[in-house]
Amino acid sequence: MTDSPPAGLSSADLPAPTADVVLPCLDEAAALPGVLGAVPDGWRAIVVDNGSTDGSAELARSLGATVVHEPRRGFGAACHAGLLAAEAEFVCFCDCDGSLDPALLPAFVRRIAEGETDLLLGRRRPRGRGAWPLHARAGNLALARMLHRRTGLRLHDLGPMRAGRRTDLLVLGIADRRSGYPLEMVVRAADAGLRVTETDVPYLPRTGRSKVTGTWRGTWQAVRDMRAVLLRPPAGTVPGAARQGVRR
Repeated sequence: MTDSPPAGLSSADLPAPTADVVLPCLDEAAALPGVLGAVPDGWRAIVVDNGSTDGSAELARSLGATVVHEPRRGFGAACHAGLLAAEAEFVCFCDCDGSLDPALLPAFVRRIAEGETDLLLGRRRPRGRGAWPLHARAGNLALARMLHRRTGLRLHDLGPMRAGRRTDLLVLGIADRRSGYPLEMVVRAADAGLRVTETDVPYLPRTGRSKVTGTWRGTWQAVRDMRAVLLRPPAGTVPGAARQGVRR
């Protein structure tokens, strides 16, 4: 819990603690300038290049980002490489395709720093035609229901935009390196007693085509990966990680 703000100021008037922002990247050169330009001042952008062939890594480096190369293909592999490279107390995750705004992340971090929650997810609210295809929404809804049965959490979305404490996330022992990574993070956090909540964020049409949910096949593969995560037995409480909050 942070100290109370000075008299006359609310916590919203104070700057959020700095954080590292993990940005998994596979051929996102067209979106990178806008995404990196929206990363809050003083925060470190960690672009994890997952085998791009369009010069994404070089462009990101030229724009001031820290670039990490993860040769093993997979969304989870890229996310975890970024988590391992992070050094700040708080770590945020955000897609690198322009669909989500990193400028929203200070509010995420502030809520965690103030002790309101431990893992905060962005609930995607589509803005614009084609932002969130019907098949992707259907898969997400099915997974949210399965997650509730597995953990008791009442979440509407398992989207990629999220924030947590680096130490909490590292000790969860997330093993999936494909599409199941975001879900496994939530499941293991719930099993460890961390408080997992969500907040609305605008979701815009992405730049370029999605490698995962842009097709029925990609969506089905993601759902299959995530369903496998839900079928695994509980990992148990992680010593030293839980803050013993009320599950939503």
